[in-house]
Amino acid sequence: MTNSIRKVAVLAIGLITCGSISASAQGKTNKLSFGVRGGLNLANIIKSDGSDYASEMKPGFNAAVFLELPIANGFSVQPELQYSQKGYKSTGSFLGSPYDYTAATDYIEVPLLAKISPSSNFAIVIGPQFSFLTSTKYTFKTSNTGYEEVVNNDNNNLRKNTLGGVAGIEAGAGNFVFSARYSLDFQTNNGDGTSSTPKYKNQVVGLSVGFRL
Repeated sequence: MTNSIRKVAVLAIGLITCGSISASAQGKTNKLSFGVRGGLNLANIIKSDGSDYASEMKPGFNAAVFLELPIANGFSVQPELQYSQKGYKSTGSFLGSPYDYTAATDYIEVPLLAKISPSSNFAIVIGPQFSFLTSTKYTFKTSNTGYEEVVNNDNNNLRKNTLGGVAGIEAGAGNFVFSARYSLDFQTNNGDGTSSTPKYKNQVVGLSVGFRL
């Protein structure tokens, strides 16, 4: 995890943990519930080919629906269906001019999470996540020019279906749920290791607010 993402994750987890501790405990719950949530993605990549290619954090959006299925007191299973924006940014110099490069990837994801709830207003979630690539766009800008390229999903450098993992915490206040998560791909993309298509795994810190219906 890059330093910037690590700092955001630590801060968010600290704030949510403090909030949950200060809230009054309401006891454990075994109630089936359905909800929606949405928020901010802070995405970057972990390079897998040992290159010194420098990447930066890219902001994006996440939105999901979820269903919590109680199994035992304080333990439930939470399948979700999520839209998630990932990718990365890079800056440098090209022919003496500074440039900004952005790789934007959109995914439909299915997290299958185990949820451990020490109290009704605090929980830990962890589990696998299956990600399905829906679109890829590269943007290159300098002071003199710029272009965008929408990449055909048949491109062999792109992995269409990726297995990953998710870990995070949730804090509740009434019907509202505040979530901080870290997700990481277990598989690399099919990049050729060049600066334009480096081999990498996606990593994302996701911050969201949800509502139980």
